[in-house]
Amino acid sequence: MNQLRRTFLKSTGAAGTVAVAIAAGLLKPGQVLAAEWNKAAFDATTTADAMKGLGAAGATESKDILIKAPDIAENGAVVPVEVTSKIAGTTSIIIFVDKNQNPLIADFELSNGADGYISTRIKMASTSHVKVVVKAGGKAYTASKEVKVTIGGCGG
Repeated sequence: MNQLRRTFLKSTGAAGTVAVAIAAGLLKPGQVLAAEWNKAAFDATTTADAMKGLGAAGATESKDILIKAPDIAENGAVVPVEVTSKIAGTTSIIIFVDKNQNPLIADFELSNGADGYISTRIKMASTSHVKVVVKAGGKAYTASKEVKVTIGGCGG
């Protein structure tokens, strides 16, 4: 069978299925790609304003949030970050970078008893604190770690 024909038939079938789901009201086009996002928090220029927009102002420091990130990042464009929350009932993990133009990096929503763990790569403009806010049981908890960003990997 011609590979191009097979690919065309698969694509047509998938598009038809999505069209039927939209027509039946099972999918709403605005919800297909992402849930509603908090524009005020993502457009904030300070960490405090972004936290306020997310309802996490006044978060309590916690040692139950573990942040695994390099002490020195040689490339600020791809800084690996892992966050583990040992707080029971974690529903959200939010990452901020204080010195970025827009400090709110990501807001991960966890549901149905998912483990409080995320792993991602973030972009950092310069040496800064990576701040994490965890929401659990209607309360907000925070932890932070400084990550130094170097140019050319020569320390800094």
